[in-house]
Amino acid sequence: MRVGTADGYDRFVIEFDGPVPQYTITPQDSSSFMGDASGQTLQLGGSRGLKVVVHNSSARSLSGTQTYSGSNDFKPGYQALKEARNVGDFERTYSWGLGVDGSGCFHAFTLTGADRLVIDIKST
Repeated sequence: MRVGTADGYDRFVIEFDGPVPQYTITPQDSSSFMGDASGQTLQLGGSRGLKVVVHNSSARSLSGTQTYSGSNDFKPGYQALKEARNVGDFERTYSWGLGVDGSGCFHAFTLTGADRLVIDIKST
């Protein structure tokens, strides 16, 4: 996972070891998320949110080995992307909450080579 910013948008990227699995991105009117499995309410920065759910994916391999050891909570404080936090990794469903400000307009796409899901959030 990584975050970045450019002229007109902020970016959240998930990189995969193989093809990008199916995913859903759901806009929401608040930056409050329910943690998968725990049911705990997680309040992220920003005034609204995007819930990113990657199906048949995890930060652990099927044998239980950790495959992602980076941050689970980014707080870049960019113009649009205020926070990106892992909100669930349960039963091969890997979820991230993005706390955003502004319109919440986004564009998602995938890239190959290094297989990635890229989410650009409009910042201006």
